[in-house]
Amino acid sequence: MNLTHKNLLFKRSLGRKILFTSFLFCFFNPYVYSLHTSAKSAVAICADSWDIIWSKNEDQKLPMASTTKIMTSLLALEEAAIFGNRDIEITEEMIKVEGTSMGLRAGDVVSLEALAQGMLLPSGNDAANAAAISVCGSIEKFLEKMNERAKQIGMKNTNFCTPSGLDYGDHHSTALDMAILGAYAMENENFAKIVSKRYATVNFSSKKIKYKNHNKLLKFYKYCRGIKTGFTKLAGRCLVSCSVKDGIMVVVVTLDAPDDWNDHIAIYDYSFDNISTEIFNDLDYRNEIEIKNGDIDKIKVKGSTSSSRTFSNKSKPKITRKVDIPDKLDAPIKKGQCIGKIKYFHNDKVIAENLIVSDQNVNVRKKMNFFGPIFNFIKNIFVGTINFVKNIFN
Repeated sequence: MNLTHKNLLFKRSLGRKILFTSFLFCFFNPYVYSLHTSAKSAVAICADSWDIIWSKNEDQKLPMASTTKIMTSLLALEEAAIFGNRDIEITEEMIKVEGTSMGLRAGDVVSLEALAQGMLLPSGNDAANAAAISVCGSIEKFLEKMNERAKQIGMKNTNFCTPSGLDYGDHHSTALDMAILGAYAMENENFAKIVSKRYATVNFSSKKIKYKNHNKLLKFYKYCRGIKTGFTKLAGRCLVSCSVKDGIMVVVVTLDAPDDWNDHIAIYDYSFDNISTEIFNDLDYRNEIEIKNGDIDKIKVKGSTSSSRTFSNKSKPKITRKVDIPDKLDAPIKKGQCIGKIKYFHNDKVIAENLIVSDQNVNVRKKMNFFGPIFNFIKNIFVGTINFVKNIFN
């Protein structure tokens, strides 16, 4: 066997070993996984930490169709919670909109919460317009409110041009931004309750209508808890959903995905197998803080809570911890009173907070009157004299 032939056999043998090793690495390594989805853009995040579990073009700006109504309905529900779930009389201006509808007619009277249901289940564009005008007086002012809230919660690549999601102007978002919005919206109990329903009955002033939720993932995937579908010719099929398994919530978004139901199920199957929970326990925290005008000079404080957050197994989250307590406290203070927090940050976002409470009562120091110091002086002399006499005779 000549040298050239030996080299050839060696290269073939080495190539087989490399191929076999690569196969084993991919097979046994949970981080090496390729999801094949129909979506142009997609992402899965942990709802509590916003940590990305899996993504595909997650920052690509695309139209998001009626998933826009997540923001619109959330603002309407917040308005109802703060100022009351008032009744809205529907006008012609409110229902001058094309596309899907909850069947509003001029003269109908429905509540703000009913409009939110009409947006989130049958995806009524009429409900979105009616809510926008009711909350802010005009669609233009409501759009300002939508975009302002988007910035506040960390949606960096979103521009709302309609409250319904119809294709108009530079109306766009990203899969990641919509996932952040979905996670944020699910913190609202009323919103979460509505999107979890497959059917809902809405009360009008003179009738009742039962609506079916367009989100079929509630039927197809047992862990699904909502959120919202969307479709236009320009945007394609869009879906923001969330699922809860073993107490952990994951939010998945697909934009322009012809096979979105199956896409979401596949992404969830991967996501729940590739996340873990981190515990933030501050029950052992102890400290002392100086007291002003108290009957003691320092008060003992302690950590009173613990919390947890979920992260992707692929990432090693850089978490920073900050103890936020004052240098001094004013009396009075009750035992168990919250006097500070221990905060945990991930990507400049507060992901967990534990409370710091007082471990004792502190009363206000009693103020002495003008004669107080004189009285104490005479008292000390008198007590000292008595003690001196006792010592002599003893």
